[in-house]
Amino acid sequence: MSEQTSKIEEIIDTTHDSDNQHDSDGEELDDEAQAQPEPSSSTPSSSKKKKKKKSKAARVLNALTGKAIPDALVERVLETVQQQGGEAGEQANAENVRLALEQMKIMDVVKGKAGPGGMNKKDMGEHKFWSTQPVPQMGEGPPEADGYIEPSQSPEEVRQEPYPLPKDFEWTTIDVNDAGQLAEVYDLLSLNYVEDDDATFRFKYSAQFLQWHVGHSIIYRDKANEWHLGVRVKSNKKLVGFISGVPMLLRVRKHTFMAAEVNYLCVHKKLRSKRLAPVLIKEVTRQVHLKGIFQAIYTGGVVIPTPVSTTQYQHRNLNVAKLVETQFSFVPRNMTLARMIRLNQLPSKQELQGIREMTEKDVPQVAELYTNYMQRFDMIPIMNAEEIKHQFLSGGGKPGTGNKWRRDGQVVWAYVVENKDTHAITDYVSFYSLPSTVINNPKHGLLEAAYLHYYASDSALVEHADENGALKERLQALIKDGLIAAHNASFDVFNAVTMMDNDLFLKESRFATGNGFLNFYLYNWRTAPLAGMRAENGVPIGRGIGVVMV
Repeated sequence: MSEQTSKIEEIIDTTHDSDNQHDSDGEELDDEAQAQPEPSSSTPSSSKKKKKKKSKAARVLNALTGKAIPDALVERVLETVQQQGGEAGEQANAENVRLALEQMKIMDVVKGKAGPGGMNKKDMGEHKFWSTQPVPQMGEGPPEADGYIEPSQSPEEVRQEPYPLPKDFEWTTIDVNDAGQLAEVYDLLSLNYVEDDDATFRFKYSAQFLQWHVGHSIIYRDKANEWHLGVRVKSNKKLVGFISGVPMLLRVRKHTFMAAEVNYLCVHKKLRSKRLAPVLIKEVTRQVHLKGIFQAIYTGGVVIPTPVSTTQYQHRNLNVAKLVETQFSFVPRNMTLARMIRLNQLPSKQELQGIREMTEKDVPQVAELYTNYMQRFDMIPIMNAEEIKHQFLSGGGKPGTGNKWRRDGQVVWAYVVENKDTHAITDYVSFYSLPSTVINNPKHGLLEAAYLHYYASDSALVEHADENGALKERLQALIKDGLIAAHNASFDVFNAVTMMDNDLFLKESRFATGNGFLNFYLYNWRTAPLAGMRAENGVPIGRGIGVVMV
């Protein structure tokens, strides 16, 4: 196989078992939300894994007999190959990309970990559900001006009755502050939400994590009481479906508006043929509209009409031996495990002078620095001091438990750098915990993953900080101290995506490019593409996106 075809194979996901997919409009979102932790495409897989990929690719081939490769798929794969550079990128053109795709006979791409663009199980041109929604459609091209797609409605114009469910099911509103109901959501997500295609890893959301993130709606309690929706079986009241909405004040370029952050769309695995996912989406949309909000933001690994940006996952190994043993990472042929461990070693102590854990007294300064720093990016959440306190401190765990680096129940870590002379907060960095269950591994049951959250440095506010390298140098030091904290807190891997100023430190901090992608979507809002994994309209890589979607 040519180098060009090999390069494309790194982008195309052939591991999805099409035998387990159901043909239902909108159902692709059942397993969306966040891209799954997985082996980096930059390292070779085992022969067993390759055989599995070939076997599943064969099933895809059988399902695709007689279908032509769409031009849109060719264009998106070509763009990605060229973006990744190297000799293969320089030689790439539409003709040899199409030839490679025809040889591979794979159109089932980009399902969370495969690459931007292309089709999911159904041809997007035939996707009935999303073609009826106020979202930009495939092939429309950039809008002439930013703005809504459908105008807002008065409360009286919004549908007043819930959307009907199949006869054996009923709606329920989930109180995330009720321990029993929160446990039900936890159980549903733990067993059914975002599992990688090889059934190796599955996100394990803790009750504390859900309360930290979904409980954010307490700030807008008057707007979001009904935005945590569930579906129960009528006969036994078992929770079998869930979707969550959290209000946020969102700025997209020059426009600021209230929006709903929609997340955690999950349907029980055995019920995915019941077409519950589209109904959950429509019902949470109706509830949001009743509160006078007509825009939303959401993310997914699958490609649906139409991403406003695509970011790529990056992984920084912390516990190399465990990552190899769980097949999250692999030892390259020109590397030994011992050398790989040595190259990823970190100091035991943080190095920036004045760095310490954030406390409540820091909130006003951190909020001010957040506001000033985030002006650099095209799409951001507008947060006041109360929201900053919630984001950085409310998930801090039980005081007096654990150790210096990790408290019981802690889901978010936040550190500030304080100037010893002026006591000004000059920088902050934060990350959160989202572990994954390791399925059928005899040695390890849990993969401890940290995800980069918000960060900032006042170095960005100094003139020419980008041009003279001052910001790059400072962020590298800041992120290094974040990595040290995560390692000391017993995390196995530190994940990030290509957003904000991450491109300034990812390579230097030994992050490896993964084969996971996270697509950002806006509901009922048009805007030109935002810079994520690639630059857009003169905006550098990452700086279009400033919203951390947990």
